[in-house]
Amino acid sequence: MVKIVNRSNILTEKINPKSALIDTLSTQQIVEMINEEDATIHLAIRKTIPEISKAVDIVVNAFKNGGHLRYFGAGTSGRLGVLDASEIPPTFSVPKELVQGMIAGGKKALTEAVEGAEDYPEKGEEDCKAINLQKNDVVMGIATGGTTPYVHGALKYAKSIGCKTIFFTCTPKEGLGVEKDVDVFIEVLVGPELITGSTRMKAGTATKMVLNMITTTAMIKMGKVYGNYMIDHQAINSKLVDRGTRIIATLTGLSYDEAYQALLAADKHVKDAVVMVKMNVSLEKARELIAEHNGFIRFAFEGPAKKI
Repeated sequence: MVKIVNRSNILTEKINPKSALIDTLSTQQIVEMINEEDATIHLAIRKTIPEISKAVDIVVNAFKNGGHLRYFGAGTSGRLGVLDASEIPPTFSVPKELVQGMIAGGKKALTEAVEGAEDYPEKGEEDCKAINLQKNDVVMGIATGGTTPYVHGALKYAKSIGCKTIFFTCTPKEGLGVEKDVDVFIEVLVGPELITGSTRMKAGTATKMVLNMITTTAMIKMGKVYGNYMIDHQAINSKLVDRGTRIIATLTGLSYDEAYQALLAADKHVKDAVVMVKMNVSLEKARELIAEHNGFIRFAFEGPAKKI
């Protein structure tokens, strides 16, 4: 039987005095209160930018050395990790294994609660082994309340085999018991929720924002963006074909129809098409140039690759 721990000292479990009478308010007043609380999230995140930046650098270094990013979480935290991971391949044309989200209880837990799934640290270790975690991978534990045994177990195992580790939480790190297993702590202290303990609210929003910051910045640092264009997506549906066509037209000066033909000639890879047109080369040569410049097409246009 799992030992029950009094978590009343955890920041995300504390009572928010602002919402003591929330059940007596009008619909608009409730919505306004939620909005006001949400407005504080970005300020809490801003205080952690140095730590988020360190996390990004760790992830980029792993990617450059054949490693991966693995999220581990339970409940809302786990679902948000899976969500962020699932959006990376279609957005940046990377293998689905590059960023992977693990959730306590497995796929079933994505849509419904799995009783007790998060209560066992050994389950975190088991999932690390199931995905064949390697020492050049990065494990990011996500636990807004900071105490999830499943996440602690994953972090402990990851550190034991030499992985770099990151821990995202919305409560102070002191006393959580994972200090020795974590390289970078990201503490986004959004404070007590309007509905006590409901971390799907401010804490969940903060989680989504930080995960977006880490993976988006990492992809930019890997050459997946040119200017502010999503240059490295593959046009696999009508919307993305249109977006890719417009990007090619904007960057090369071609008409929309000409840009569409260029996209087709590049097997619907936007980055390849842009280099083909701007450098007046074949698809094969365009891909060689992109590889020579470590994926940064700007340097293919402007000269030797700069160190990033």
